[in-house]
Amino acid sequence: MSEVVILSGSPSKDSRSETVLKHLGGLLERKGISVTHISVRDVLKDDLFEGRFDSPAIDEISALIHQSRGVIVGSPVYKAAYSGVLKALIDLLPQDVLQATPVLPLMTGGSSAHLLALEYTLKPLLANLKGQNLKGIYLVDSQIDKTNPHEPIIEAQVEQRLKKQLDYFLEIIERQPVTSA
Repeated sequence: MSEVVILSGSPSKDSRSETVLKHLGGLLERKGISVTHISVRDVLKDDLFEGRFDSPAIDEISALIHQSRGVIVGSPVYKAAYSGVLKALIDLLPQDVLQATPVLPLMTGGSSAHLLALEYTLKPLLANLKGQNLKGIYLVDSQIDKTNPHEPIIEAQVEQRLKKQLDYFLEIIERQPVTSA
């Protein structure tokens, strides 16, 4: 069982949001937290396109999320919202997959003009799945160096903000009662 599941909604392997999510996973692992990284790219296209609720991959993802103590969900901004492929995956998960689970939402976009996509699209989606939304993180592409996976955040202030949100996420997780699945 992973303590934290990181769910990437980026259809691109080399995206900035994917880079930041992997960075967060590394920070968690250095703190002794077990992490499972799930990408929309890990799910068969036919499962997503044909809406296969009974897919073994969907069952496995659901079980991993249900058993986790916290979830980080990240996506690039596309057309002022999260990625369509992330929505296709989430539509296949049980309605209460995030029941009372702390969720740290993260989005990346080309400019600060899309900052509200986090508040008006991703957070309501996660709340609909019964997740306990935290403040969330929005990063502008120019703040991320996707060619440097070990230190992808360019500005020290942004890295501090990221770590502060991650620490708060961990505090919330530690307050949660540990339950057996």
